[in-house]
Order: sequence, then C-alpha cells, then structure tokens
Amino acid sequence: MPLLKIGTRGSPLALAQAREPRARLMAAHGMAEADIEIVVITTPGDRIRDRPLSEIGGKGLFTKEIEEALFDGSIHLAVHSMKDMPARLPDGLAMAAILPREDARDAFLSPVAKSIDGLAKGATVGSSSVRRAAQLKRLRPDLNVIQFRGNVETRLRKLDEGVAAATFLACAGLNRLGLSDRITSAIPAEVMLPAVAQGAVGIEIRADDSKTRDMVAAINHETSAIAVDCERAFLAALDGSCRTPLAGHATLQDGRISFRGEALTHDGAHCFAATRDGGISDAARMGHEAGEEVKARGGALIAY
Repeated sequence: MPLLKIGTRGSPLALAQAREPRARLMAAHGMAEADIEIVVITTPGDRIRDRPLSEIGGKGLFTKEIEEALFDGSIHLAVHSMKDMPARLPDGLAMAAILPREDARDAFLSPVAKSIDGLAKGATVGSSSVRRAAQLKRLRPDLNVIQFRGNVETRLRKLDEGVAAATFLACAGLNRLGLSDRITSAIPAEVMLPAVAQGAVGIEIRADDSKTRDMVAAINHETSAIAVDCERAFLAALDGSCRTPLAGHATLQDGRISFRGEALTHDGAHCFAATRDGGISDAARMGHEAGEEVKARGGALIAY
C-alpha cells in the first residue's frame, strides 16, 4: 500500500504538477515511487467546458471534489495551481507548502503577430480569463475577445485551427509541459500584471494531519510561499472570484517584498491599482492593505 496518496486533476498539466511534489518528497524522505500514489479526480470544472467559469460556479469547481477526498481520507494531500484556488480555504483544510514558483508572466501566443501591439485592428483573441480580457481591452479596445475554455492542449489546437489570431496562457504551464517553444513572447508584468499566485503550485492537506504536514514541510519553498501569501491576502481582502478582473504580483529581494495589485472593470475602461513595499514579515499585511485600498478606490465599479 502507498504511504501517501496525492489527489490531482487529470489534465496533462495537473499530472505534471503532481509528479513534481512526488519527486521532491521521494528525495526528501528516501521514499520509492511506489510509496506515493497519484490519484486522478475529475472535477466539474473539467467536465463543463462550454461555458465561462463565472456562469457555473467559479474557481471552486476545480477544487471541491479534491477537497472532499481530503476530508474523507481518500487522499493525504492535494496538488493545486494556486491561481485556481478560491480566496479562502474550507475550514479544516490548510495549505502546507508552496513549491518553487515558475515564471509568473502571461504568454502571448500567435501565428500572425509577435506581440499584442502587432495584432491587426479588430483581430479576434481567445481567452477564458476575465482578467486577461479586461487587461487586453484596456491595451487594445479594438480587439474582439472570445471565450477559449479547455486545457492547454485544447486551447493550442483552437489557435492552430484559426479560431482566433492569438491567445494567452501562463508561461509556467507551458514550461512545465515542455511547450515553451509555443510562446511567441512573454508579456512583462508591467504590461499585463499576472493573476494572483500564477506560476505557483500549492499542497493542501487536512489541518489536523500533523504527520503529512511534517513530511510536506520539507519541500516548502519559503520565498515562493511568502510571495503567494501576500498576493492571496490581496485577493481575500477584495473577496475576489473568477467574476472579478483582478491581478497581483509580489517579488522578493534582499529581505524585502514589493507588491502591485489591481482590479479592472470588465471593459478595461477603469483600472484601480495599489502598490506596497516593505519587509517580508509584513507580506500578508501589505497584500491585505493593498486590497482594501483598491476596494475603496474602485467601489461599485469592481464586479463581484
């Protein structure tokens, strides 16, 4: 019998992300591959692909069944893309570790243009992200944005079939899948601020499972965890959901953290931003304060 069971979604990216903590746990504790089983769990977010997430229940659609498996003991830990996690975890669950963060930037993919600026006037761009759509409309209000749901491979196929002239994916996911060659250009955070916790993979456990917590603690990447804490505090302060065009990114250097967060209107006409800079011990507080500032500035214009 395996000593640990890891719950994950079944997409190629989710499986790649689940194999990373398995390898790290094996190295940290001298375990064999047979000691750690990867359990695939299909979520409503995987099954329903013809409608925007905002219409069918939001980010929780990617986590509910996996978290239920944690509660009933079917799995010991769950591996998640942190950008897909709701602002608050269910009572009784805890985030035990964050893996080393990948490239947090958005990737621009297009067979006809090298950048957003290079797209023809009125070109069609596919994206399922309300954040990217709002940011794109702010940069290029002339572009036509259509829904592009599905896993990485599905979106790449739609692009190859000419459904749209361009699309966006996370650099992190493409890198983890060995598909970095599909990236036309990585978009600087100054141009398109990434989603909160984009590029970060988290490990969720039952809060009372001290044995698993101790094992997982060995693979926590502290710098990544601090940045994610700051960004998720911003998200929580705004009570952000997949209906809200939100972005936030924190960087650490020499014991200090710099953060920028923003909320946009869906049409991209308004952007409310806040920045913070300070010691890493204040990361969560700064993220929360930035969220409160954006909320106060945006008021009723911010969609929840």
